[in-house]
Amino acid sequence: MRPTLNILHPDMINRIVEEALHILAEIGVEVRGRDLRQRLLDHGFQTDASGERLLFPPDVVRWAIEQAPSSFTLYDRDGRPHAEIGGDNVHFVPASSGLKVLDHRTGDTRLANTADFVEYIRVADGLEHIAYLATAFSTNDDIEPQVSDAWRLYLSLVNSKKPIVSGAFTEHGVPRMAEMMQLFRADKADLIARPMSIFTITATGNFRYSEDSCQNMIDCVEAGIPIEIVPVTLMGLIAPVTITGATVFHTADVLAGITMAQIIKPGAPVLFGGAPASFHMREATSPMLGIEALRLDMAYAAVGKHLGLPTQAYMALSDSKMLDAQAGAETFGSALLAALSSVNSVSGPGMLDFVLVFSLPKLIFDNEVCGQALQLVREIQLLEDLPTIGLARQLLAEQHLITAEHTLKYWPQELYLPSAVYDRSNREKWQSAPHQTLLGRATAMVEECLASYQGIATDPALDAEMRRLIMAGFVSQTELPALPPLPPRRAPKEEGETRRRRRKESGK
Repeated sequence: MRPTLNILHPDMINRIVEEALHILAEIGVEVRGRDLRQRLLDHGFQTDASGERLLFPPDVVRWAIEQAPSSFTLYDRDGRPHAEIGGDNVHFVPASSGLKVLDHRTGDTRLANTADFVEYIRVADGLEHIAYLATAFSTNDDIEPQVSDAWRLYLSLVNSKKPIVSGAFTEHGVPRMAEMMQLFRADKADLIARPMSIFTITATGNFRYSEDSCQNMIDCVEAGIPIEIVPVTLMGLIAPVTITGATVFHTADVLAGITMAQIIKPGAPVLFGGAPASFHMREATSPMLGIEALRLDMAYAAVGKHLGLPTQAYMALSDSKMLDAQAGAETFGSALLAALSSVNSVSGPGMLDFVLVFSLPKLIFDNEVCGQALQLVREIQLLEDLPTIGLARQLLAEQHLITAEHTLKYWPQELYLPSAVYDRSNREKWQSAPHQTLLGRATAMVEECLASYQGIATDPALDAEMRRLIMAGFVSQTELPALPPLPPRRAPKEEGETRRRRRKESGK
């Protein structure tokens, strides 16, 4: 049995879906992309009285839901299966896409550059509970914006083999990025068969898809890149303040995206996602970690599960400005809710300040939070502990079970041992430690991760071709930014090796 949590009755889910279908049929969606709009018209869609919105027939939406796969596999750079997206599988991935970084060396919040992004990839690559990567923040400081999305993809591909959640930040950015990823496959068909990325498609609210989102959807689906439909549903501002009404609005936006994707190419993998927030009536901000926003996350995830679709959510992050008690509470609480709700791809670790600022120390801390959330939702099984009377007799005979065969066999998988970022020491040892605060411990571990990072080899010809593709998009810039050098090679710390070995031996 796996621990689960569902806040909606199946009857309520059915009513929510029917209401969303009613909105799509009677109010419709403003599809601003000319090409995608024409494809829908050619498919038989009608417009509303104004001629602006396209009306989505309920039978077509239901057909699209049936066409969308219930799961798919993400592959790493080398083409090996890496993560199964669907079912009750939960994968934690850094949030996207902050505008700034919180510099762990100076404490300053500033625009990020290439060196910051490379350091992030090198840290995240070695984190055990960060399943794959993401375009965590923008590199505004040293690369032209029209190619910055491709540049960050390049930095990910040459510093890690993990898959990545990414996306294009311009209307015609996807083809360049797809061509870069195809360099690591035999051909386009191979990239479609073994995708290495998920791209985000944002629904902009008010039942509208922008020009960028429409074109990106066409390009992603035709290139075989799985997409996640991510409405930014703001409760109390552009969506009802009530949980049921907001879930209906959110579901309508996502179902519109799923329908358009399936019309482009039936069978295209799509995640039922979102990045909801509530509108704070006093501060005029949009908290993503307010409890009502988390309820909406869980509600739409339940709708996605009910429809047999893989799911995504922005959880396991914080609206706080620093790694403090609020950040810990919001991240841990939402990570647990995401895991219990079986959200397949959880975007969040490392992020602060309303998804505006990324922090490497927080990513280190969040890795441990995610590990504990994953430990909680493991399937509960009989492990030679029923009947239990034999263990009870052994306890009375030995006065402990520390050296019992049963303990030695099962403790590596049953007892979660966090890294040193978590304080599990006694007071005397804590008082003598070099870093007594959470921020101090997490910052020190960032530097340890950077120092122990082991680079990966990339075929020089592929490297040169990726650079050429990026530079072909330059307007005035003439050179690509320099990459930070690799650290000297050294053996990993024994503690980390031991933990990784135990996880591997226990099948985790």
